[in-house]
Amino acid sequence: MRIPIIKLIAHHSWKRAFSNSGVFVLNLLIAMLLIYAAVTGWMTVDKQVAMRQQYQEQARHDWLSNPDKHPHRMAHYGHFAFRPRPSLSFFDFGMENFMGSTQFLEAHKQNAVNFSEAGFSTGLLRFGELSIAMILQVLVPLLICFLGFNSIATEREDGTLKVLFSQGVSWQELITGKAVGIIAVVLALYLPVLLLSIGFWLMLTGFAVSADELIRLLSIAGIYFLYFVIYSLIAVLISAWSKTARSALVQLIGIWLLFTTVLPRATQSVGSWLHPAPSATVFQAAVEKDVLKEGDSHNPDDRHYKAIKDSVLKANQVESVEQLRFNYSGFIMAEGEKISATIYNRHLEQLQHIYAQQNRLARYTAFVNPFLSVKNLSMAMTGTDYQSYASFQQQAEEYRYGLAQQMNALQMKYISNHKPGPGDKPAIIGREHWATLPEFSYRPVSLGAAVGHELLSLTALICWLLLLTVLVQVSSQKLKAI
Repeated sequence: MRIPIIKLIAHHSWKRAFSNSGVFVLNLLIAMLLIYAAVTGWMTVDKQVAMRQQYQEQARHDWLSNPDKHPHRMAHYGHFAFRPRPSLSFFDFGMENFMGSTQFLEAHKQNAVNFSEAGFSTGLLRFGELSIAMILQVLVPLLICFLGFNSIATEREDGTLKVLFSQGVSWQELITGKAVGIIAVVLALYLPVLLLSIGFWLMLTGFAVSADELIRLLSIAGIYFLYFVIYSLIAVLISAWSKTARSALVQLIGIWLLFTTVLPRATQSVGSWLHPAPSATVFQAAVEKDVLKEGDSHNPDDRHYKAIKDSVLKANQVESVEQLRFNYSGFIMAEGEKISATIYNRHLEQLQHIYAQQNRLARYTAFVNPFLSVKNLSMAMTGTDYQSYASFQQQAEEYRYGLAQQMNALQMKYISNHKPGPGDKPAIIGREHWATLPEFSYRPVSLGAAVGHELLSLTALICWLLLLTVLVQVSSQKLKAI
């Protein structure tokens, strides 16, 4: 292929696109939507980041402000974990508004993550939100379809293809040049928005940018660029294969609807049908049923825990609980917490395996739908995917378990086995012990883990690019000017 010829064809496509008033208006509308999405997205994330941080600090303050108290009462008093909103989520909301933001952490019980934006919104939220990612994933491909449907088909109808080929232009140069021209038009929209997004992101983070976040942002830019290249090649190829521009437009609109609406909905429905997940009520009932089989740590007459009591007394060579050198109730609470947490984690692992099977179908579907590939990769890079939510759940449970066991350890160490009488000092410990519990701090999913989790989606995107490259070469040998 000759680069000067490709540049000439691309430049002609560029001039032709912007000379069309309809295309110019469509470009302007999408540009305005992108700017609006960037501004509102940044304002929303900035507000929620500040709000969640404020409430997390308030929860810590309330925990430390508790008076002298029995450790087990503190374990039931509980704590709160607020899921931090990723700074890059202003670009792609992903699943952010459908996942809860707050979890109450207490002994013997694993609560759900509550207070999602969808829970306070109308049903219109399920149709999607206006974000930069949504516009780039859905509306920009539609723009590419309008730019590309007549790129070659119109020239076939006008008879100008014969003139081009008589001057020595090859099919491969023509297709490549038309695609490059369309990509150049799209980049005229994409690059300014990318720069604007970087500016908002820097303000959101206070210009304190980590290497991980910078690589994520550059990865997002590369992913969407590949997506636009793929759509541009599809548009030009369909135009080259079509006899008329009208039929090319109909085919491209059909492909766009299939990629952005039909296949995603169908994939989600099929995944839920093949791998049905239990409801929250059924899940919680199954956990409680298995916990009850192991006994009740609060019931001194429970057979399971009575056997533990006998073994503890025998191991310590004493005849009664009062003779133990540690608080027996604290020991039993710790044992019960260990058992219930193990049961809950086993059920949660099974549930997450079901969700993983449902999501795996969407990743395999990315090999026939580049929209799903880009959507999955974009959410992973911005930290708004299900993996990030599951990571928060796991870390919050680890913190809850550590809280309960730390209070049990304080009870075993400082609380006597002898019940206080009417004139005795109450069974409490000093409030300075509450500060020994570390503050909850969420650790974001690493870049390597995020990429590894979406390796199928990345592979699918690359396969699409390779497939279209092969189709360009094959079509160049079989297409005709008439």
